[in-house]
Amino acid sequence: MKPWLKYSIVRLGLFAVVLGVLLVLRFDPLWATLIAAVVGFCVSYLFFAPLRRRVALDLAERRSRPARLDDDSAAEDEAIADDEADTGRNR
Repeated sequence: MKPWLKYSIVRLGLFAVVLGVLLVLRFDPLWATLIAAVVGFCVSYLFFAPLRRRVALDLAERRSRPARLDDDSAAEDEAIADDEADTGRNR
């Protein structure tokens, strides 16, 4: 499973559990939602650091990969490079 998906599911699950408990305890829904969000954030920040680190590494790896060019883009880049080379020779 992708790290960002696992991290998101864990955080949403934690939020849902805390929200459910607070609503069962008859908290006001607005306050229950706010409290659940804060508790979910704090718990995930303190206890899910390894998951968060894996997500960050996965995103950094994806960002560092070169972009794949389709055939049209590659042909356009080649044509531009040829035009620039011809212009440089004519000077």
